[in-house]
Amino acid sequence: MKRPLQDNLKRVRERIEAACARTHRSASGVRLIAVTKYVSLDVIRSLVELGVEDFGESRPQELIKRAAATREWLGRRRRPDGRPPEPEPRWHLIGPLQRNKVNKVLPWVSLIHSVDTLRLAEEIDAQSAKLGAVTPILLEINATGETSRHGIAFAAAPHVVEVLSSLKRLRLLGMMAMGPNTTDTDAIRRVFDRVAELFQEIRTKRGIGENFRVLSMGMSGDFEIAIESGATHVRVGSALFEGLALPALAGRQADPAPWAS
Repeated sequence: MKRPLQDNLKRVRERIEAACARTHRSASGVRLIAVTKYVSLDVIRSLVELGVEDFGESRPQELIKRAAATREWLGRRRRPDGRPPEPEPRWHLIGPLQRNKVNKVLPWVSLIHSVDTLRLAEEIDAQSAKLGAVTPILLEINATGETSRHGIAFAAAPHVVEVLSSLKRLRLLGMMAMGPNTTDTDAIRRVFDRVAELFQEIRTKRGIGENFRVLSMGMSGDFEIAIESGATHVRVGSALFEGLALPALAGRQADPAPWAS
């Protein structure tokens, strides 16, 4: 399993580098988040051993389980000097978060990409205060305007950003958006470009601060377009696991859509 996984990771990183080169960007400015979805813990461990430091989960309960299991595994592999052989990975919540699960997920998450309402933000702020912590978040934008999608509307985003910036226990780092469900690359690019324009517009506003620098866009089918539009974080799943036999996928129907993460 490890060799094809290593090959896939190499190809994804090469694609990131090529997309950055086309827009005269440094590949060091793009963070790869491996979206684990239904893969087994063995796959996650192999990715850690291959140097992947960022993992994304769309389900809070799975993020907690996988982060805890990975921490326990690394703890058993400590060197004689007490250090783990690899750094503990950062876990990103990229899917919807219900307010009643905030207190459970906060101790395990490094960045919440999917803050899509003020009520959720206020709950994260309140629970962070109880923990004595400051939680990094991204504001999720509904980039396509579809009612079935999560996220803040374009027109409301500047005001919401101002409100979030005033919450003391949140650190607003930027925005997250998903591209349209299409294989039309021009349509995808238009959406990502529009999100990037909004991102840059908000960055220039007084009081937003220098922390607002993360633009999370792009999945397996469109991350290169997202990078060319200015994405700093890409969320890649199926492109990393192509050709692998994944026992955890047994009994589930894989999503064949090219825009799937």
